[in-house]
Amino acid sequence: MHEVGLMQDALRIALDRAREEKARRVLAIHMRIGALSGVVPDALAFAFECLSRGTPAEGGTLKIERVPAVCWCASCDREFAALDVGFECPSCGAPAGEIRRGREIEVASLDLE
Repeated sequence: MHEVGLMQDALRIALDRAREEKARRVLAIHMRIGALSGVVPDALAFAFECLSRGTPAEGGTLKIERVPAVCWCASCDREFAALDVGFECPSCGAPAGEIRRGREIEVASLDLE
């Protein structure tokens, strides 16, 4: 379960920032998680609950923004939403030239007190 390692890193970032800002608590960690990242949001939330115990983030919340997969078609010069069944352009049927969004795993912002 790589969600535990990801949450350890996210929590470290949050606690380091809280110390820098002289905050008493981490009220919320806002994360952006891409549909293609391989991260299971429920597992990430469970890891946050476990790992935040005994830290200034205990009792805080983890807010996850899901980022959909978006591809680009070189033939049509346009972006399109990637479907679960493949990354083919819905207009011309060509394979996606690149995946532009959907692999994100990032701490977007923090709510500190």
